[in-house]
Amino acid sequence: MTRPRDTVDPAVHTAEHLYREAFGRFLATLIHILGDFDLAEEVLQEAFANALVHWPAAGVPRNPRAWIIQTARNRAIDLLRRRKNFEAKCRELEVLAELEQSAEAASHEPHPTLRDDQLRLIFTCCHPALGMEAQVALTLHTLGGLTTEEIARAFLVPVATMAQRLVRAKRKISDANIPYRVPPAEALAERRAAVAAVVYLIFNEGYAASSGDAMVRRELCADAIRLGRRLLRLMPDQPELQALTALMLLHDARRDTRVDEAGSLVLLDEQDRRRWDRQQITEGLSLVEQALRAGRPGPYALQAAIAALHAQAATPEATDWPQIAALYGVLSRLYPSPVIELNRAVAVAMVDGPAAGLKLIDALAARGELKEYRMLHAARADLLRRLGRRAEAAAAYRAALRLSLSEPERRFLNRRLTEVETQGDAIG
Repeated sequence: MTRPRDTVDPAVHTAEHLYREAFGRFLATLIHILGDFDLAEEVLQEAFANALVHWPAAGVPRNPRAWIIQTARNRAIDLLRRRKNFEAKCRELEVLAELEQSAEAASHEPHPTLRDDQLRLIFTCCHPALGMEAQVALTLHTLGGLTTEEIARAFLVPVATMAQRLVRAKRKISDANIPYRVPPAEALAERRAAVAAVVYLIFNEGYAASSGDAMVRRELCADAIRLGRRLLRLMPDQPELQALTALMLLHDARRDTRVDEAGSLVLLDEQDRRRWDRQQITEGLSLVEQALRAGRPGPYALQAAIAALHAQAATPEATDWPQIAALYGVLSRLYPSPVIELNRAVAVAMVDGPAAGLKLIDALAARGELKEYRMLHAARADLLRRLGRRAEAAAAYRAALRLSLSEPERRFLNRRLTEVETQGDAIG
């Protein structure tokens, strides 16, 4: 639904913004009521399509959220008329409509029932009957509102492959009659890892949107943090859930400084640290400490410890890069991942110089696992730029641009590309 900002009607922009920020909430509730993933998604997509037609002509309704739900509800009633339990479903839809219409139009805090639906949806999608990748993909699609294309990029697989996985996962939930609920206490542990993974992936899509005009999708970040806190209340003795919540809080504390007034990306070293959210940092640091005291740290605890070091540095120069590089080394050994190796290479570059970091990145690139990952090319371009190898840096920036769909990110990469193209290679 994304279009160039300067050509978008304000009513269309409102509909597109609501689609990206609230689609997952609406869908979670409709799935709860209809008991059908495909039907819920169909009527919700139609409601947004109707908004794109009607709002530019008639104006944005006073409560656009209620309008979307009401339109989806009416369409669902049309499609349910020939189905069993029609009257019961209609009563449930009436309750939903009343709930949405009574909400304050400007409120960003969802009704408790809607938050419960989000939690129920995550646990339904993360049922052990589904494979881990299917669990994560389905939750990102339904609750996170990510398109099949966005999820395919996250998994580094073809779009057609991801589409098939989503279809099979929804069919399995229907065929196996998997209940739409938070499981009993004794069954929570077997879904903890998958649920934590999807909450963090939802946060990441909000923190660094993979496409669109906005760098940060605040509502997705807020939803993920709320869900992290609710999971922590469900399972208070889980250090990794403490660490997950801490990690999200520490990253989100920087949200207001990550883009400038024009919406362009601002790197960590250039951010105004006085504007970081100190309340969130304090809460995050406390949770990190609790998680690390519990014993052998898991992947979220190690990442949260790294985020804590950044949050505690009053200036870029005060950042404890040797400790960050060491933590990435531990993370890479215990929980190997090419993305973690890339982050370690960047940290090594800050400690031992860009040539040392570039050597690690080139070795990683040679393996081919991250050839379609834009951040590898962007990191490599930056190190080449710092080494004065500007022609090679320009080629790497172009590779990153080819893979980036986020407008703030593209503006930043284009600016750097222009710099290295106009300055030429360093002499000597």
